[in-house]
Amino acid sequence: MYNGRVEETISQLDETAAGDDRPTAPSWLWSLLEAPRALVEAGSLLSARAMLHNLPAGDGHAVMTLPGFLASDRSMRTVRSYLRHWDYDAQRWELGRNLGLSHSRDIEEMLDDRLRLIHEQSGSKVSLIGWSLGGMFARELARRNPERVRSVITLGSPIGDPKGTNAWRLFEIVSGINIDHEYIQQRVEQLREPIHDIPMTAIYSKSDAVVSAEIAKLPPGTNIENIGVTASHFGMGYNPAVFFVIADRLRQMEGEWQSFKINGLRNFFYH
Repeated sequence: MYNGRVEETISQLDETAAGDDRPTAPSWLWSLLEAPRALVEAGSLLSARAMLHNLPAGDGHAVMTLPGFLASDRSMRTVRSYLRHWDYDAQRWELGRNLGLSHSRDIEEMLDDRLRLIHEQSGSKVSLIGWSLGGMFARELARRNPERVRSVITLGSPIGDPKGTNAWRLFEIVSGINIDHEYIQQRVEQLREPIHDIPMTAIYSKSDAVVSAEIAKLPPGTNIENIGVTASHFGMGYNPAVFFVIADRLRQMEGEWQSFKINGLRNFFYH
């Protein structure tokens, strides 16, 4: 865990006067600390292992993980390991590296097929956990398949203007898609439109060096919550505070969703 004062200091550095109403990408100062911070978070997960292992088990429903941009299923192996320990049916996305939208393959159709298979095999609705770009895909997957999705949890996901990230240029190079294209802008606007009857939990960090907290949060609405943590972007999949939220959110009975309570000791880790 990190001292919240450090996060607040860097956050203040990020507050620059933008020339338009677009969100501001995170400070590059944070980028220099991403790798070492992620290593610290992974180390803290080891020390929190006993506490996390002692959390109550879930009801065994299927949970599908969606990796971030340029990452594969391996990046969320630790998440799935804890999900299985909590008795969930942890499922990979099995689509190789996440290269985003592209002209070479219809990633969304492939995701629809993967979700359909998991839903049929499990016999119940599926929860989705998406890290970074994977969270964006998870949210739209739920929009297209509301009858198959139980809940969605996003980890530092760009649910808004791509220029609120430090990765949009790399995305253009890899995908061959111009994010200023009218089609992409229409998709961006759709991202923030409400998805009714599916609980949505957006986990964000003001000290995320890749995705601005501004676009990692969802607009207020029914069954929607934004939970702030102190975390690096690359460390969210290893952060004990994030894992605690995941366990708490998945453990809720279907149809009985309530927002995450931030009180008592939780005030030290969440906002």
